[in-house]
Parts: sequence; C-alpha cells; structure tokens
Amino acid sequence: MRKDLGVKPWLYPMPVLIVAAYDDAGVPNAMNAAWGGIYTDDMVAVCLSDEHKTTKNILAVKAFTVSMATRGLVAACVYLGMVSGNDVPDKVARAGFSVRRSAFVNAPIIEELPMTLECELVSYDAETCAMVGRIVNVSVDERVLGEDGRIDVELLQPIVYDPCRRDYRAVGEKAGKAYGEGRKLMQD
Repeated sequence: MRKDLGVKPWLYPMPVLIVAAYDDAGVPNAMNAAWGGIYTDDMVAVCLSDEHKTTKNILAVKAFTVSMATRGLVAACVYLGMVSGNDVPDKVARAGFSVRRSAFVNAPIIEELPMTLECELVSYDAETCAMVGRIVNVSVDERVLGEDGRIDVELLQPIVYDPCRRDYRAVGEKAGKAYGEGRKLMQD
C-alpha cells in the first residue's frame, strides 16, 4: 500500500553542496546548499535565493565553486548553512576552513573539502532561484583518488541530506556495477 504525501521537495539522495564565492573585495563566503546537482555534461545547477550573501557574491563576480560536504567535516559544513555571511562575514574562517583562489575562475577553493567544481556563472533566475554554472575545472585532492587515478567515493566520504528526517547520512556501500546489473535482465 502506498501513501500520498503531497508536494514535498524530497528526492533521495540529496547531495550536500558547499557553494563558495568571493565578494567584490575578495572576501570568501560559503553556504550549505542541499538543492543542486549536475545539469548537463558541463554545467551544474543549484537553488539559491537572492538574499544569501553567497548568491550576491556570485552575481557580482560571475564565478563560484561547488564542493561536496564530507563525513569528517559535517559540523563545519552544517555551520555554513546555519550562519549568514550577511551577519558573519568571516564565517568561512570561523568554520575552520582555509581557502585558495582557483586558477580557473575568480572563486575560492576550500582546501579541506577534497573535491571542487570550479564554475563560471551562466544564468540566474531570481523568481525560481535557479542558478546555473559552467564547470571549467574539477580539482581534487589526490588523497581521495583510487589506484586507477579516479575519485574513490569511499575515500571522498561525501554526505547526503535526508530531508524527511532532517539527517545527514554517509554514502553507503556499493550496490552493483553501473549497467552491469541491468544486463542480467537483457535477452539476446
């Protein structure tokens, strides 16, 4: 039996994204954003309302970064979503994060977060809060690369958001091989 719950912004898993940008003076700000993901092969989309300091920064400098929140940094990543950069201009430092400027866009890379999408702003719709950025580079800390040189999710340890229970969860174990599981049901 199924139960209807109505319209809810629930889709599992919801990545926990840390979006960061500089203001006009070069001060970094970052926020926790649960509504976002890959939009096309070279674009990312996030839902950011225009009152956020990070949104204002992105609109001013036309660039931003998106990093995955990780298991070992849950408290710091959650803090970035609880405190406004409009009120606490040094919240990135207060969270214990250090930044360096991207070599590809005018945006901060948070050193402690091992995977970062470096993006240039493509569009922003203030009515829907939809922001789209073109990915110009993905930088990754080598400690989360497997022996094959690819990002290893077990080393990255990204977290996801459970909007129904309001919990953060670690990404779990491997459930199968992409495409391989479906091939088991294909007939020759």
